[in-house]
Amino acid sequence: MKIKSILVSQPAPTDDKSPYHELARKYGLKIDFRPFIKVEAVPAQDFRQERVSILDHSAVVFTSRNAVDHFFRMCKELRLTVPEGMKYFCVSESVAYYVQKYIVYRKRKVFIGKQSFSDLMDVIKKHKEETYLVPCSDIQTSEIPMLMDRAGVKYTNAVFYRTVASDLSDIKKLEYDMLVFFSPGGIESLKKNFPKFKQGTVAIAAFGSTTARAVVENGYRLDLEAPMPEAPSMTGAIEWYVKREAKKK
Repeated sequence: MKIKSILVSQPAPTDDKSPYHELARKYGLKIDFRPFIKVEAVPAQDFRQERVSILDHSAVVFTSRNAVDHFFRMCKELRLTVPEGMKYFCVSESVAYYVQKYIVYRKRKVFIGKQSFSDLMDVIKKHKEETYLVPCSDIQTSEIPMLMDRAGVKYTNAVFYRTVASDLSDIKKLEYDMLVFFSPGGIESLKKNFPKFKQGTVAIAAFGSTTARAVVENGYRLDLEAPMPEAPSMTGAIEWYVKREAKKK
């Protein structure tokens, strides 16, 4: 099926040079953006009930920008001063760069994975003496504690924020050729907001293995999974798919 319209389940990019804009111009696509999920802060009062002492940890593991924002928000709400010697282990360069919003980069120790959490584990294993804090959401992927347990490192999972479905009641029908998702929460939101949705010829694209698995487990057909060897980004994978479908008769 030729792809002409795409709905991306994320906020619209603010940069005019976004790969999505380039993709739309290059192939004459209609690409809309709408977040399927939203993040809500766990109040400090609720966090205290978890009985997690942030300052008992010597390192923090950041898997996303949300984790960064809510870690430092919680420290502020609890009136905690993060020690100068705290170490930060970031899943990617973009997350590590984002940490600079809160710390003076050169004065802190920041360790970076390549892209996936399994890549970051290679770095964490070299620092087994640390006690790690993993700020996460209420729907954290099981891969993270599994890999931390397997490595035998000391760590604490702590819920700093919650992921909930956005209200999409203003969208009457999903009249798109492709839907693009980046988290299992997005798939849950699809099911919650559109319980009568029949996939039919609509292509579903997923970024990451956990999102791809959620597509299948919720009874949908997975048409495109990124990253892929020839396309490490979601926009690259979409371009590959659009070109492939255009060639079909």
